Amino acid sequence: MQLAFDAADRLVELVEERRGPVPVEDAARALFALAHAPAALARSLLEDVVTGDARLAWRGHCVGLATPPGSDLPLEAARFVVVDLETTGLRPARAAICEIGAVRVEALLPAGTFQTFVDPGVPLPRVVTGLTGLVDRDLAGAPRPGPAVSRFLRFAGERAVLVAHNARFDVAFLDREVELLTGRRLAAPVVDTVGLARRLLGGRVARVGLASLAHFFGTSVRPCHRALPDAQATAEILVALIGLAQERGALTVADLVELAAPRRRRVYEKRSLVFGAPCRPGVYVFRDAHGQALYVGRARDLRARLRSYFRSERQRPAVEAALAAVDRVEWRVLGSEVEAALEELRLIRELRPPANARGRRAGAGVYLRLRGDRVVVSSQPGPLGPVGSRRRAERAARALEGASEDELAGLLGGGPLPRLRRRLRDLSESLRYEDAARLRDRIRALERVVGELAALERLRATRACLLAPASEPGFTWAAFVSAGRVVETRTLPPGAGAALELRAGLAAARAAEPSLAPEDAEVLLLLGTFLRRPPPELAVAPLEEEAILAALRARRLAA
Repeated sequence: MQLAFDAADRLVELVEERRGPVPVEDAARALFALAHAPAALARSLLEDVVTGDARLAWRGHCVGLATPPGSDLPLEAARFVVVDLETTGLRPARAAICEIGAVRVEALLPAGTFQTFVDPGVPLPRVVTGLTGLVDRDLAGAPRPGPAVSRFLRFAGERAVLVAHNARFDVAFLDREVELLTGRRLAAPVVDTVGLARRLLGGRVARVGLASLAHFFGTSVRPCHRALPDAQATAEILVALIGLAQERGALTVADLVELAAPRRRRVYEKRSLVFGAPCRPGVYVFRDAHGQALYVGRARDLRARLRSYFRSERQRPAVEAALAAVDRVEWRVLGSEVEAALEELRLIRELRPPANARGRRAGAGVYLRLRGDRVVVSSQPGPLGPVGSRRRAERAARALEGASEDELAGLLGGGPLPRLRRRLRDLSESLRYEDAARLRDRIRALERVVGELAALERLRATRACLLAPASEPGFTWAAFVSAGRVVETRTLPPGAGAALELRAGLAAARAAEPSLAPEDAEVLLLLGTFLRRPPPELAVAPLEEEAILAALRARRLAA
């Protein structure tokens, strides 16, 4: 079922990229990786995908985008079905419907109501009972979600326009049940009264919650977290909003849907910059009209990640500014996400793009050092660092004032922390609260620093070879980790040539001098995120030729 939905999404993207209808043979080749697809076969393969998605339509022997739903349906002639659901939770995959209420509106007048309890198959959570007043005995004997939704759809009818307040929530639950029943999603036009109110009331109300809008419009039914009363209040709000929409020139259901939709961000029209990005791991760079690098990122799936920047959800301010100035997007395919992560780090250091929050530069981070009888913060590399935050390092250094040499030597095991905690307890019991608060903050900083340093020390002791697919088919990317850094990366060819590359990498690892440099520590910490939870394509072997060759053979057999 999910494969069909993914195929529809990819087909919509293909039509957008081609800027028009796509011949059926081309569409089938793109979706199913066919070398040759006769027209009849291609159409049969695509039939369920095209007819099962409201965004797509047949255009002769081509696949194109459908006309917006409701384009030929005047508002006065439409049948609106306003629906409200009560559920056992917020996510359709983990929760279920427990009540459905609906109001049918025809010729902009109420024309019928629908209400049913639903047996969710689980006891009602206490928070749901507190919010709605429903208890388990109310639902005894009620239909299960599937049959209940089927009854609702019969009430709605075939050409209904669905309406809900915060429609994404209600439609997600309805879609789940429709998918289980038919393998398809709801195809009806959907109007969200939240979006419609934001667009039409602009500043006249502080909030667009159902209760606020009911008060603003003076509805005869008050919302009360029960399905039918909430649907009735929403229906009255809908009729009032339609009147305001008509004043703005809305004539059809499509006009209303457009008004209710989230406003497209200005960068939406730039989505063509990422057309053609593959569904492969890699790195990408946003550049402005002068070629200046604005932002660098990595992705497990370049196509999905790059397209996400141009959808309705806003990015953090720095990235949003980069998107406003972006003139072209470059990407490079790599073999795995771990290789992409290392390349991203290298590019950020080299290009220093302004929109990257983690502005990386050589020499970042500070170290704790013993100077005389005091612990100080220094930029000179040493075993106690680097610490990413200078402020945290300075607080930790203050906590270490008066620490003995033995305590400092055992810092990664906790060092003076037991003594400091006893001191904190004594200060609290003596009612010296200000001194206790200062010491508490210093202890917390020291605990964070000790945790960071202990994790880094474990990574510095790592001696391993990381194996992942290379971008070239049949080849393997290998990273040799030793002496507190990535000593070398190699691309291992298939066959006997792999052993030669492997021996060169092992020789470099054996000859490597230990490093305490902050840039090497940063790479280690990045690799640590992959070592804690290795992705399926990553294999880790000790720095021994036979062990690495065995891991290589296992990878190739699995492939």
